[in-house]
Amino acid sequence: MRIGGERSLEAQRAAMVADQLRARGVRDERVLKAMGAVPRELFVPDGRRDQAYADEALPIEAGQTISQPYIVARMTELLAVRPGDRILEIGTGSGYQAAILAELGGRVTTIERQSDLIPQARARLEELGLADGVEFRTGDGSKGLLEGAPWPRIIVTAAAPGIPRTLREQLDPNGGRMVIPVGSRDRQDLLVVVRQGDEWIERSDGPCVFVPLIGSEGFDYDA
Repeated sequence: MRIGGERSLEAQRAAMVADQLRARGVRDERVLKAMGAVPRELFVPDGRRDQAYADEALPIEAGQTISQPYIVARMTELLAVRPGDRILEIGTGSGYQAAILAELGGRVTTIERQSDLIPQARARLEELGLADGVEFRTGDGSKGLLEGAPWPRIIVTAAAPGIPRTLREQLDPNGGRMVIPVGSRDRQDLLVVVRQGDEWIERSDGPCVFVPLIGSEGFDYDA
């Protein structure tokens, strides 16, 4: 459903925060403020800017998507980011999730398999003055990034068939937290994983649908 073009983008953003996020139970005021501050319209293709605040995921370049605003906010809330936290993001996409995390004061390292997406994402964050808080890498995100491990926070923005072993091992044993969609290509559960020493505590926050995580510990390229 398209959002009427008569309202300003700022008004649409405020309505998104009120109607799609706060009304559905997102309670973290810092997350709500960040979602209200970062202009989502900069992260969608030009031809879809009138849909930037629609309650749905939207296609972007390279066959990827920008997630529904509620999912971005909920994953961010579940990640429980504190200012200065080092965050490993798997799947840069448009750069919108990284922008929200940087707006919250996170120090983000983001990995994207599709190298063509990175210059656009970087340019968007530079335009917003958020690029200093984000480091961009190209590679197989399903293997995480040993450099920088253990990671206090890991967020995976694509669906994995199971929790990648490498990501589990790279999670900080002192309360490290990971948010990741896990399941089939068609339907997943959004899992929150907290590591305490050699124990990983998992819980589901409910069903979700993401594009597949492609890589050695994700889905096969040709499946």
